Amino acid sequence: MPKQKNHKGLSKRVKITGTGKVKRSKAFAGHLMSSKNGKRCRALGKPAGMSTAMIRKTKAALSA
Repeated sequence: MPKQKNHKGLSKRVKITGTGKVKRSKAFAGHLMSSKNGKRCRALGKPAGMSTAMIRKTKAALSA
């Protein structure tokens, strides 16, 4: 039986840290940043976390 493939699209969007946490980037930070205030721009640049249910699905899709 062939092996399951990793989810290539998801692997480009998230990163699993050494301790097993999943980091992702926030949405709405690609363009049109001049209309957003500085506090919001800085917050959008920082990595975001995930819910426990989403972490479980993400790890399953990446480790397959």
